[in-house]
This record gives sequence, structure tokens and C-alpha cells, in this order.
Amino acid sequence: MAGSTHTVTNQAPPLTGYDVFTADRALAEAVERHLPAELREEALAELSGTGRGCGALQTQEWGAQADAHPPVLRTHDRYGHRVDEVEFHPAWHRLLGKGVSAGLTDAWSRPGGHVRRAAGLVLWTQVDAGICGPLSMTHAAVPALRTDPELAAAWEPRLTSRVYDRELRPAHLKAGVLFGTAVTEKQGGSDVRATTTSARPLAEDGTYELTGHKWFCSAPMSDGFLVLARAPGGPTCFLVPRVLADGTRNAVLLQRLKDKLGNRSNATAEAEFAGTWARRVGEEGRGVATVLEAVAAARLDCVLGSAGLMRQAVAQAVHHCAHREAFGAKLADQPLMRNVLADLAVESEAATTLGLRLAAARDAAEAGDERERALLRLAVPAAKYWVTKRCAPVAVEAAECLGGNGYVEESGMPRLVRESPLNSLWEGAGNVQALDVLRALGREPAALDAYLTEVGAARGADHRLDAAIRGLLTELADLADGEGRARRLAERLALVLQGALLVRYAPPEVADAFCASRLGGDGGAAFGTLPPTLDLAAVVERARPTA
Repeated sequence: MAGSTHTVTNQAPPLTGYDVFTADRALAEAVERHLPAELREEALAELSGTGRGCGALQTQEWGAQADAHPPVLRTHDRYGHRVDEVEFHPAWHRLLGKGVSAGLTDAWSRPGGHVRRAAGLVLWTQVDAGICGPLSMTHAAVPALRTDPELAAAWEPRLTSRVYDRELRPAHLKAGVLFGTAVTEKQGGSDVRATTTSARPLAEDGTYELTGHKWFCSAPMSDGFLVLARAPGGPTCFLVPRVLADGTRNAVLLQRLKDKLGNRSNATAEAEFAGTWARRVGEEGRGVATVLEAVAAARLDCVLGSAGLMRQAVAQAVHHCAHREAFGAKLADQPLMRNVLADLAVESEAATTLGLRLAAARDAAEAGDERERALLRLAVPAAKYWVTKRCAPVAVEAAECLGGNGYVEESGMPRLVRESPLNSLWEGAGNVQALDVLRALGREPAALDAYLTEVGAARGADHRLDAAIRGLLTELADLADGEGRARRLAERLALVLQGALLVRYAPPEVADAFCASRLGGDGGAAFGTLPPTLDLAAVVERARPTA
């Protein structure tokens, strides 16, 4: 007979069976704030349905299963024929299908689409960040393909479709398609202009044959890929279909899958192009500019993905501490733990608020607002630099709030920790973003004007923010040695923008905590060092997820 030494007590219940959207007050308020009145009711109802789906026990189990059973590469079939297929756990397909049906590739075809999709991406990242990779790249392919109206007309309706069709067949026979990318090479890394993949023109205008090796091919099971290769006129962007119009497989040879730190459910391959058919996107020699259209959209997704990871980490930490007792009181009610939780919550809310503001700017820019387009040029790389770098320390500190439980795989916290560095690397690492900020400052005065207009809307409301704006203006006055301090500039731009947005939109206790610690210097290098005079209990309560 099995014995029992004691009854299990003092353990937090699983955080499941709740609406992940409505439980995130910062996210829900941002959606309401940035959508026109006529869209709010429909959007909030849709996102609440998505939030309930994300919080369901079954969905969370699928996320864990997809992560625990990484994809497997099958280069040949049983008879020795080359197939180059990636096999996924069924949970992956279930989650990817739900992400597509939730509109995570459908931002471009509806009013307020970027704000609505951004909120959905924050939600689905909390289930499994891996599925968001192909969803993000599919979304980001649209502006690149729009440089060629004929291609856009053929592909965009399928890219923005809410139908997930996993079958390998010609794209024109499918109701929905997914896109990947193959840009980075071994010798080049971030220097994509150094591509050695060659593109030889074929008889049909606009078609080429590619030869080369790509070090990172993201989402290799996709229906099409954006690929950079060197044509006679210089680096050029190409569309490489996975299956050709006649039903034959294109020559996309998958050599191996990367064994990654995190993002385990998502496949990343090394790909060989050997006589691979491709269609040119845009002009010869303009490939980098064309690819950057997709990169800009994907960089904002990196901000949103990090915001989602931070939110889930904070939600788990606050939930645990609201139930767990130690030394005669709930952990969340003890002053030092309350300080840690509040500090984490402030960081999470600042990331969410900034990410949704940039999504709203994208909607406005698509509608023709040039000031908002200029704001994106500077704010996106600054936000991408800073928010993605804050994700890892937030995830690690949140895991520590669970004590030893947070170091155990079953808690889900190690998965968040492993995932947390990725968005800082993806679509250009920190130095790339910081130098892009410097480039925007030097070449596009409208971008700085738009940024200063945005932060200026909050001037006079908090003396610490005002002082930070003055300090930033002093730093921007002389960019002669800007490269060596480009990271510092990117950080300050992001922090001042976050502070301005929180002062305008967040509850006073959240804005006060941010401005005191991030702008006013009244905080330490670690989380949990907020001034004790702040209303920290209100900050923690705002961040608490409720069923």
C-alpha cells in the first residue's frame, strides 16, 4: 500500500482557465485606446475569445507538448527519394492553425489591423513563442512583396488568409500560405550585402536560378521564402516557392536543423539552393532595401514577442506569490517581494504600452500619416534594442520569485528563460539596432521631429521625465562620436518614450514607479529596488492575472 507522509498544501494552483487578454489590463487598455470607437466592441470581443483560448488548459498543454517534441528533419523517403520535409508534433499544427485563424497574419487587410494583430501576438506568444515565428514572417512578407504589384496581387490574399493549409502543393491551389526567410549566410551574418548566393537569369523575364547556401532558413516548411542572392545587377530579393506551379518540389535542400537554446518547437534549417527556381521581387540590386521592408515589420514583432514573454513571466510570478505563504504571510504581501513584483510589473507594462503604440503608428502610417511613419523609423529600432534586452532579466527574476519551483521544467518558467534572449538576436542583434538608430538620427530629421513631438505631449506632467527629455536633447546635440555611444542613445530614446507613454496613459502609481526608477535614478541595477514610498501594492494588484 502506498504511504502518505503529508497532505500537499501551500502550493499555488495552476494559472489556467482564464482570459489572458482581459486579465492583462495594460494590453486591454492599449487596444481600447488605439482603436477607433466603431472598431472597439468587435475587436475586444474577438481578443477576449482569443484570450480565453490561450488560457485554456488544453491550449497550454499543446504549447508544452510542441516545445517538448522539437521538429525532426526527414531528408529522404523510404525509397531514397529526396523529400526535405520537417515533421512536427501534432500540437504544433493545432497551435499554428489557431494562430492563423486568430488573424496573426491578417494585419494588412482591415482597419485597425496592426493593433488587433499586435495584441493577438502578445497573447499567443504566452502559449508558445515558437509558432509565432512563421506567423511573424508571413505577416512581414507582405510589405516586401508589395514592391512588385503583380506578386502582391497573387500572394497577399493567401498570406493574409485565416486558413491553415499544411499540405505541400502549389500555392495557387491553396486557400492560405505561410512564408519563411533565407537571408543570412555563414560568412556574412548581419552583413547581408556580403551574400555569395548567386542568381542566374533564366529565359522568362523576372525568373532566375539560385545557387548557394543559407546558414539560417527560418520556417523551412513554408510555402514560400524571401531569399537574398547576388544577381548581375547586385544583391536582389527573390521569392522562392516551396512547390512549383506544376506540382514538383523546388530544389530547396534542407541540410540540417539548428539545435537552438530556446524556440524549440520552431524549425530553423540550413538550406542549400542548387538550381533553385526563383522569381525576382523588386528591382535588381535593390534586394537589401526590399528585404528591409519585411525586416521593419518583423522587428516590431520582436518587441511584441518580448512584451508577451515578459507578461507571462510576471503573471506567473504574481500568481504564485499571491497564493504562496512564507513566514506567516502571503509572499505578495511581504514588502521586499512586493517591491520585486512591482518592479517586474512596471517593466512589463512599459513594454506592452510601447509595443501597442508602435502598432497604432503602423496603422496610421498605412493610412497615409507621414508623421507616424517617421516615428516608426526611429522608435522601432530603439524599442527593438531596449525591450528585447529587458526580456531576459525579467524572465530570470520572475522565475526566481517561484524559488526552486521556478527552476523546475514543469513550472514553465525555464521555457520562458530559454526563449527570452531570442528576440534580441532575431532580425538584427543589439549593435545592428543601435547603429540603425544612429543612422535614422543622422539621415532622417523627420524621424527625430516625430519622436520629439510624441514625447513632448507628456512634458510638464512629471519633473523626472522633463529632466530626462532635457538630458536626451543634450546628448543628441552632438553626434560626432555617436557610434561609440549608439547603445546609450538607443536606450535613452526608448526609456524616455516609455516614460512619456506611461505618464500619459498608465495609472499614476505605474508612471510614478517608472519615472522614479528608470528616469530619476531612484532605483538600483537589480529588480526589487524601487523606492519604498511608492504605491507598490497597487502596481502588483494591477498586474495580477485573475480567472
